[in-house]
Amino acid sequence: EATKLAQFLLAADKEYEVTVCLGVETDTDDADGTATATEDATGVGEVAIREALGRFRGAIAQVPPVYSALKRDGKALYAHARAGAPVVPESRSVVVHALELTRFEGPAAVGLRVHCSKGTYIRSIARDLGRALGVGAHVTTLRRTRSGPFSLDEARPLPEALLAISENRESDLPSVTLVSTLRHLAQRTATPELACDLRIGRRVSWDSLMTGGAVDVAETPICVVDATGALVTVAERGPDGLVRTIRVFGRGPQAGPKSGGQKSALQTSPTVGPTLTQGR
Repeated sequence: EATKLAQFLLAADKEYEVTVCLGVETDTDDADGTATATEDATGVGEVAIREALGRFRGAIAQVPPVYSALKRDGKALYAHARAGAPVVPESRSVVVHALELTRFEGPAAVGLRVHCSKGTYIRSIARDLGRALGVGAHVTTLRRTRSGPFSLDEARPLPEALLAISENRESDLPSVTLVSTLRHLAQRTATPELACDLRIGRRVSWDSLMTGGAVDVAETPICVVDATGALVTVAERGPDGLVRTIRVFGRGPQAGPKSGGQKSALQTSPTVGPTLTQGR
């Protein structure tokens, strides 16, 4: 059951901690690339950086790095770039919810915190910030601190998690319920009758879920739970005014103990965190 949640987590917002070096542009927009331009950035201070950051907050158009995994003609852009083919990535719309200067230790060590939508390239923010300041820039360190509802505070190193599992100490690991994994979505509670109808695929009107306070259509998809708090479905409003279920969940695994008092292994999911540190 828990694997059904993957698509909703991939689309969630991300948060990063990043260090930017001003004064040097590279072909990859990070420290692994080859320098393509250099400028004296010693005159750039905190005030100028804070002012420039304002250009990159909110809904913005962003050009991804040439060296990225985006596809063109069935191949990643980085494959075209490595082969020497000209690459001109298309601009994309992304949302930067927060972009803050967290430390300034000179132009070679500018610390930023970024909260952004799926698809945002932090390397592009660094590159464009440098260009806005007239000196160029690239990323030197990047750490993802949150992905959707999961943060590094809940993460554990993979070896530690595997050891706990091998020693039957799963209770030592942080865990989350299926519903709490979707806490970034609006939530509605279905009556027992509606929950049953949704689980077996009957037609259900969207308005029947909106009694007791409407959820703005703009907030869909929504998370629907039953009276016990167990996850029923993630759904959205269809053009015909009916509920269109995206993923449906059976009652047993996440609703509580099975008959005989045994707790399902799917009731909670351990949070193991190394992938949270990967970045763009």
